[in-house]
Amino acid sequence: MRTMARRSPPVDGRALATSLALLVLVPISGRAQLTEEQPAALEGVGITERLDSPLPLDAVFRDEDGAEVALGEFFDEERPVILSLVYFDCPMLCILLLDGIVATISELDWTPGVEYEMVTVSFDARDTPDAAKAERDHYVQRLGMPEAAAGWHFLTGTEESIERLTEAVGFRYRYDPERNEFMHTAALYVTTDQGRLSRYLYGVAFEPETLRLALVEASAGRIGSPVDQFLLFCYAYDHTEGRYGPAAVKIMRLGGAAAVVALVVLFAWLGRRGARRKQGLSMGARS
Repeated sequence: MRTMARRSPPVDGRALATSLALLVLVPISGRAQLTEEQPAALEGVGITERLDSPLPLDAVFRDEDGAEVALGEFFDEERPVILSLVYFDCPMLCILLLDGIVATISELDWTPGVEYEMVTVSFDARDTPDAAKAERDHYVQRLGMPEAAAGWHFLTGTEESIERLTEAVGFRYRYDPERNEFMHTAALYVTTDQGRLSRYLYGVAFEPETLRLALVEASAGRIGSPVDQFLLFCYAYDHTEGRYGPAAVKIMRLGGAAAVVALVVLFAWLGRRGARRKQGLSMGARS
């Protein structure tokens, strides 16, 4: 069984340089193919967005207890799902990603397993359910929310199942046998309750409001407050900034609708005022 001692590994200069390079490339890889100027070590590494594409819900993995589970068991047609891809012996980037997830969801007033589900899948077929359980327990403890254990699932699988899932989300990675490490990028995949890709959030640090709106959007409004619904109407996801920002067309439409309502109210008021004035003049003429 793997232990959590790796949480404080000695700093490996090569691993650190590689991870930092990957962090810089994350936004680029999410929008387009990596360019020819990329380092040779990162060739074939990146993410190709496949929005609205379905996940392989029939793919079989193993949960933290070693039981076989279909990916679709975590999609109940009621709650959106936050999917993350890591491997448990990653020296840095995956740790930063999981730490970022904990930091972000701790700022939300929602609980995994209630308003949304979380599924973390290892893309290293050598990882075991025991390692997955250790990871789950560690991060639930870090989160300080014991009830989240029922809503944050850590899965391991065969190379076939892993390949089906990574291909579905457009996640491209490469194994370096000399370093015994995987070259990869970092992202969260926010999916609908039916297992379709709704939003890609890149990097290892996420704004709570961005994740919140992504979940509201993925749930088609079934979670979130009226304020969240209003923000989604006026805001759109900006891929270049990695956050939701004002949508000019929507705001113009909202402004136009408000102007029309204001004009209708104004004309109605002027009409009633004119009618009262006319009635007053008529009564004065009779007297």
